Amino acid sequence: MSRKKWTSEKIFTRLLKNKTQKTFWDNVGELRKRPNKEVYNRAFKLANSESEKDKIIGIYVLAQLGFDPRFEQNKTVDLYFKLLENEKSPKVISAILSSISHNNENLNENQISKLIEYKTHNFADVRFELTLAISCLENENAIKTLIELSSDKDSDIRNWATFGIGRQLENDTEDIRNALWNRINDSNFETKSEAIVGLANRLDRRIKEVIISELKNGDYGTLLFEAILKLNDKEFLPYLSENLKIAEKDNDNIKNGWVLALEETINELKK
Repeated sequence: MSRKKWTSEKIFTRLLKNKTQKTFWDNVGELRKRPNKEVYNRAFKLANSESEKDKIIGIYVLAQLGFDPRFEQNKTVDLYFKLLENEKSPKVISAILSSISHNNENLNENQISKLIEYKTHNFADVRFELTLAISCLENENAIKTLIELSSDKDSDIRNWATFGIGRQLENDTEDIRNALWNRINDSNFETKSEAIVGLANRLDRRIKEVIISELKNGDYGTLLFEAILKLNDKEFLPYLSENLKIAEKDNDNIKNGWVLALEETINELKK
């Protein structure tokens, strides 16, 4: 029988009895499509459980229960912050922060301050979920924390924090630009690319030479093309054309797969 035809209680039972993660998100996802009091009350009760497993199930179900608006969103957010008051488990804290990231539209100053306390947490998963939880917030302290996290020792955290300040925020300050410049030579290609496009979005002309250098080295990608189009500088055309010639002749399927993207960028830049 299709999961869609199962009762909500049956799905909760499967989640609680499962010993592996194989169908975890399928079951959570199906419950999230049922924004009603039955599912909400069951998940709310689980989130308040003493069992780590049960608590995490409840937290995740509530996170995206219904959409626009979430079902009982204010009550859910209040629950998350109440749980954070005494929670010590990194797994549960990560689940809460992840869930707050889907419900962070109306966080107040005190709630944001509480989240920021986790910026130096020993567990990278907690710091990573914090990065998501405070992204898109037009809040001075949240932005300052994202800037700090953009220099985290964990590459995934650096990447998402750089994305957060570079593309998810329109703010343009010296601190943000400096943070983005600090990631221009990041060992992680995606993080470096996020920094480039973030600076291009702020029309920082200094990034032009960095982009040309990337094109000369054949180090390009979707984000670099986005930065090029944002700057709308036709001086990039010769370098794009040279890369197109190389890609067209390359037997490597990955390199050859960039032909269309290069062509589209060139055509758009010529307009």
